[in-house]
Amino acid sequence: MRTLCPNLDGYEGLETVLEVPIPEETFDSSNKNVSWKNMKSWIKQNGEKSPPSSPFGCRNISDIQLLLSVVGAPLIPLPVHSNHSMSRNIKDHPIEGAMAKYIVQQYIAACGGENALNRIDSMYAMGKVKMATSEFISGDGKIMKSRSIKNGGGEMGGFVLWQKRPDLWCLELLVSGYKISAGSDGKVAWRQTPWHSSHASRGPPRPLRRSLQGLDPKNTANLFSNSICVGEKTVNNEDCFVLKLQANKSALRERSSGSVDIIQHTIWGYFSQKTGLLVKLEDSHLLRIKSKIPDEDSVLWETTMESLIQDYRTIDGVNIAHAGKTSVSLFRFGENSEVSHSKTRMEEVWTIEEVDFNIKGLSMDCFLPPGDLKKEDDGSYGVVATTLPQFKVRSDSTKFGFAKVMAVDVEVECNN
Repeated sequence: MRTLCPNLDGYEGLETVLEVPIPEETFDSSNKNVSWKNMKSWIKQNGEKSPPSSPFGCRNISDIQLLLSVVGAPLIPLPVHSNHSMSRNIKDHPIEGAMAKYIVQQYIAACGGENALNRIDSMYAMGKVKMATSEFISGDGKIMKSRSIKNGGGEMGGFVLWQKRPDLWCLELLVSGYKISAGSDGKVAWRQTPWHSSHASRGPPRPLRRSLQGLDPKNTANLFSNSICVGEKTVNNEDCFVLKLQANKSALRERSSGSVDIIQHTIWGYFSQKTGLLVKLEDSHLLRIKSKIPDEDSVLWETTMESLIQDYRTIDGVNIAHAGKTSVSLFRFGENSEVSHSKTRMEEVWTIEEVDFNIKGLSMDCFLPPGDLKKEDDGSYGVVATTLPQFKVRSDSTKFGFAKVMAVDVEVECNN
């Protein structure tokens, strides 16, 4: 991973520290100075109001919008309380709940034990990702496929994650020159992209899904402590217990709005019977976007994400996953015309390059929301009213219409 940008104006100048490290694979080995010059021009352009163009040759803007909107920084269904008891008492619970608590206790032991997890006050992780839209199926049955990651396709990027508690976190993700920022200060969770001003999620702040993909065992244990065991399943030739947790109706109402109803949001954890570790994380949510046009049907969006969690390594006595891959299915349906139905498949692979705990100097200032996130009179935050930029994308060169990407942004704003 590249962490420094050379001074291209003079050999004696100091190098610039990059906010988000960039994977080595991003650069052309034959002429690396050209890549750095492209990066420099992109940074300058990002300071302007016009939509930025990628220095890394992203194939089309609509693809990268969709990937970052859906895969970039999703949140889990429910908030996690840091003071939740890891008590070993599993009596007086229904059998499904008692089994889940026992499985969570085995997971805690497999990750290093309760004492080791309780010693962690904060965390830093840096890694690289590769994302791709692999398939698009239209309502008339036409299938359009892109090069999958396995076949050399996809967009490269890197990310940095800082976390102090489950409700204090900050993520910066840079993919093919486009940067997405997301975070939570314990009162509000927010997200910011090059094509959308800062906006807050509805309801109480929730942890980042990416941190529960093997990076934060304690919060994973706290999350599934109230789950139920729904059976067993084999994942990658490994027998696993399946734990299920579902957002209740009151939590869904908090995240809904006048134009968007969150119908359901469920998460499953697959814990190895052999090692006790989390090997798969799956979640699914369904929402309804109401039409502003009278007598027109609402649009339903169903998003399913499955993450395989791999390569556990011990860091300061705690087992942390250092690699994984996520498959995403985005299904749009519910309108009158059958052609308007669509299904999009996306994928992501990631590796963790650095992990550290108990970061000195990590203060509350590191988790403050952006300045353009408006604060209301009651002390809560709202979304600043802005107009989405109209990117000029040729209709014959993209699989995803801009209207669909806007709809996904509505989904992310209400769900995330």
